[in-house]
Amino acid sequence: MMILAMSLKIKGWRKILKWAIWSLLGILFLIFLIRVIVFENNYYNEKEGSERETAQILEEEEELIEIEPTDQEVKEYVVAVDRPRYLSISKLGVNKARILPMGVNSKGELATPSNIFDVGWYEASGKPGQGGTMVIDGHNGGPTKHGVFKQLPTLVNGDLIIVERGDGLILKYQVVENKEIPLSEADNYMSVAVKSPEKGKESLTLISCTGEWSQQQKTYLSRQFTRAILVEE
Repeated sequence: MMILAMSLKIKGWRKILKWAIWSLLGILFLIFLIRVIVFENNYYNEKEGSERETAQILEEEEELIEIEPTDQEVKEYVVAVDRPRYLSISKLGVNKARILPMGVNSKGELATPSNIFDVGWYEASGKPGQGGTMVIDGHNGGPTKHGVFKQLPTLVNGDLIIVERGDGLILKYQVVENKEIPLSEADNYMSVAVKSPEKGKESLTLISCTGEWSQQQKTYLSRQFTRAILVEE
């Protein structure tokens, strides 16, 4: 009987020791996890609202191209006769940026070209010379270089934006409004952006990211909306 009692006591002690070790490991893991969460939260709070460094690795879903198209590549770019082909804004140094047809992405947002020197025309919006409102978007930059619409906020009323169609027709649009809209209000403002600022007149709306960079949301905190109307000649 004595031997049996001692055996039971030893087994009970081993069970307690095993439980204590696993409990200690669990506590250590929990402490480590909490420290990681606190560190990341503090890091993102420090970055929130700061200007994005141009050399920062791109953390958005898409992988952007920062190679400017050659003159030959621009020349060889063709579209249907009634579609927008090139965009030029002399004040910004934009000369015949290729206008690529775009739809929406998986989030239901306007898609943008993969090259920061191209712009995207939302196919469901108006066509040049047909009386509607064209919607064109573009990047303000990539990981290391400024994009086609980096200086879009500097446009003022009266500045000209030129669109060339596939058939060579040149259309000039004059800026009448240039607004920076907070990201939280940008979706609602789209209902305004897709309409002409002057009833009965053909118009053009340019859209780009702007403002401060949000590390948590991995995007800029504002959107720039530049609206222009067709100049009758």
